[in-house]
Amino acid sequence: MERRFNNQPKLHVRKGDTVKVLSGNDKGKEGEILEIFPEDRRAVVKGINIITKHEKPSAGKPEGGIKKTEGTIHISNLMLVEPGTGKAVRTGRKLNAKGKLQRFSKKTGEFIK
Repeated sequence: MERRFNNQPKLHVRKGDTVKVLSGNDKGKEGEILEIFPEDRRAVVKGINIITKHEKPSAGKPEGGIKKTEGTIHISNLMLVEPGTGKAVRTGRKLNAKGKLQRFSKKTGEFIK
């Protein structure tokens, strides 16, 4: 579905959601989303896809060293974990009582925050 005015894509996950990794080296692990890049369809998940960066010594950090940080992961490899049950669920969107689109669990049919 193409959006007419706001071209930012709608995603099934948001910042602060707990997600489960579906594929890759960290398959099966769970973590919280720290940051999302909607234009690239990628997300940074706490404790997932750890990458190592070597830092040269500089005036600000004279010792230099090796820094480990989270890399991005494509959102198609992430599945939302339902807060109540703790299980990964597929999500959809439907109108709530106020007439606003809200995410819901396709398994239980309940709205997700």
